[in-house]
Amino acid sequence: MFESLSDRLDSVFKKFKGQGRLDENNIQQGLREVRLALLEADVNFKVVKDFTERVKERCLGQDVQKSLTPGQQVIKIVNDEMTQLLGGETQDVDLRGNPSVFMMVGLQGSGKTTSAAKLALHFRRQRKMKPYLVPADVYRPAAIDQLQTLGRQLDVPVFPSEVGMDPVDICKQGIEAAREAGCNVVLLDTAGRLQIDEKLMDELANIKDACTPNEILFVADAMIGQEAVNVAKSFDEKLDISGVILTKMDGDARGGAALSIKSVTGKSLKFVGMGEKVSDLEVFHPDRIASRILGMGDVLTLIEKAQSSIDQEEAEEIGKKFQRAEFDFEDFRTQMRRLKKLGSIEGLLKLIPGMRGLKDKIGELSVPEKDMARIEAIISSMTMEERRNPSVINPSRKARIAKGSGVAVSDVNQLVKNFEQMRKMMKKMMGGGSKGKKPRMPRMPKGLPGMPGGMPGAGLPGGMPGMPGMPGMEGMEGMEGMGSRPGSTKSKTQRKKRKKTAGRNKKKKKK
Repeated sequence: MFESLSDRLDSVFKKFKGQGRLDENNIQQGLREVRLALLEADVNFKVVKDFTERVKERCLGQDVQKSLTPGQQVIKIVNDEMTQLLGGETQDVDLRGNPSVFMMVGLQGSGKTTSAAKLALHFRRQRKMKPYLVPADVYRPAAIDQLQTLGRQLDVPVFPSEVGMDPVDICKQGIEAAREAGCNVVLLDTAGRLQIDEKLMDELANIKDACTPNEILFVADAMIGQEAVNVAKSFDEKLDISGVILTKMDGDARGGAALSIKSVTGKSLKFVGMGEKVSDLEVFHPDRIASRILGMGDVLTLIEKAQSSIDQEEAEEIGKKFQRAEFDFEDFRTQMRRLKKLGSIEGLLKLIPGMRGLKDKIGELSVPEKDMARIEAIISSMTMEERRNPSVINPSRKARIAKGSGVAVSDVNQLVKNFEQMRKMMKKMMGGGSKGKKPRMPRMPKGLPGMPGGMPGAGLPGGMPGMPGMPGMEGMEGMEGMGSRPGSTKSKTQRKKRKKTAGRNKKKKKK
């Protein structure tokens, strides 16, 4: 999302950082490049013109802060103005009434049915509400089946619509059925239609009059760019929509629709679809998106992702087991799955401030994710006894595990060996130290490649350290930073003492 725009703006800001002071000439040159970047991102021409004029006016104004360099000042002004361009403050949905009714409208293929299911999951997880889905698209039989399938996956009740029923009646009966079922939020999935189809647009108006929804959400495909804004404007004139959901924002969409929609239609973006999974729906926060576009990360979204993916009690329990060096393969698999829930490494890096410089290395970091899947397959091929007590894994069991996970026996050997090594290492760490003193925590070894500092979100100090030498991954020969171990070379301190002793012996011999 906004990849190309972010890169272009980044190059413009680098030029500003090299300026000793801001004057009309260098501001004009920089804003010319900003204007081109926004137009290439398919932002509305009038919106771009107004945006650059406001930025120029503020840059040349008297509100320059002494604590900021010229480059920082430009970035701050652009960030403030872009936040306003995207909508200013986050707009919450209207949840008054029992049940609250949400009507989904839009073109065919824009993602209304999937968005209805995503929104249902959002209300259940984030708002602790009981959603109810109503398929009112009788013109596409697959739409009813699709919503019923999604409802079963999410364990959300779905109204039993049938082809041939009147859409207005379906919506009215669906709201009544939701009320009887004790559900407090209803999502009406209407049929996709063109804004020029008067008959179908009148049908939407009839549904609106009969059901008086709290919100009419226009679902737009971000891939069609400016056309999404024009269509939203047409739907708004007919139905007075209350907000917009932009789908497919994880693709190579240039982002022009997101940057234009508020200024052109006056309606706020409320949600964005960031992937195909039903959990891939984000509340649209203008300030956070502006921060992402300008390469400043989005720490709040990262924290929210971590909180929604982690069970605090479970994390604390694993933390205690880890400190007692009693963790096992079952715990390790739990940690891996938890990390997966946070999303891809590439996606997480984009949310961390200052990680723009690592974008070229993201491809390298993504490779170990495949190896993580292989490690999980090996662990999943073990019985519960083997996962809880790895010492029982004998050669015949290793052969069975390798066959079940589709890897070589040597890979299973390596995984078990490294896991036992790590448990011994942790036992030493937790059990060492002098009397009356806490054992000193040595410098932790590097985590799995692609997981800096181990597994984040583990509820443990520094996260769960990575497994040394995982099959197919860069190993940690010698366990750097852990001091000496059986079979390893002597520590630095021991080598220094040995040199001193040798030096003294030579002096004595000379005498």
